[in-house]
Amino acid sequence: MFVITPWQWGDAPQLIEVLDRIRRYLRRRQIKHTIPEPANQRASRQRRGSAGGRPTGFDKGIYRRRNEAERTMNAIKGFRAVATRYEKRAYIFHGSVLVAAIRLWLRS
Repeated sequence: MFVITPWQWGDAPQLIEVLDRIRRYLRRRQIKHTIPEPANQRASRQRRGSAGGRPTGFDKGIYRRRNEAERTMNAIKGFRAVATRYEKRAYIFHGSVLVAAIRLWLRS
């Protein structure tokens, strides 16, 4: 999933839009979240009993893969055309990002 912005914008302003798209995608596919619960919070929740709420959903295997999106973006930015963004037109830059993503996908 890519959101192309004007060339002078950074990544951060688009974070909310990208996260919203990701959330909708995950809900559509019924993919559950996995959040680790610190030991002190777990003890506090258990001490409160039923008022403490349900435990967070946590899967250690899925949690290990949490940084795949960040590593993928860093790998895509490893392509010079994407990192420097010499292209002025968004559709050309979008094509460059897609080509970089496809090359990474084919490499694995």
